[in-house]
Amino acid sequence: MPEAWAFGATPEHADGLLALVLEGTKTATASSLWDYEEEGEPIPAVGDLSIILDGAGVPRAVLEVTAIDIVPFDQVSDDHAHSEGEDDRTLGSWRRIHETFWREHSSRGFAPDMPVVCERFRVLHRTSAGPTGADERS
Repeated sequence: MPEAWAFGATPEHADGLLALVLEGTKTATASSLWDYEEEGEPIPAVGDLSIILDGAGVPRAVLEVTAIDIVPFDQVSDDHAHSEGEDDRTLGSWRRIHETFWREHSSRGFAPDMPVVCERFRVLHRTSAGPTGADERS
């Protein structure tokens, strides 16, 4: 069974990032390698599947990992930043957003040379909430 998880650290953040995934803008994400190590979780691998939850914990998509690269924070590429789809999609905004996020939410904080797991994915399946709150396949 694929792991189920939500993007971000709050329900609002999860919903915002999920919307970018569902519209096809967000095709990548980044995580702190330190957090994987701290939590004893395996690093995602090509071919892994994930069930993505919205901010209310409702399954909304199934993703497949298509590429993984682990690089220092200060060596994340412009292309990866653009693929994450956030803000103006530049490397500068990616760095600002992720430094703030890891300072606030990572168990080990932030460092300019911290190892970052850069993950590319594709959407295999998506659902949308229907008018009665039931999921509808689309």
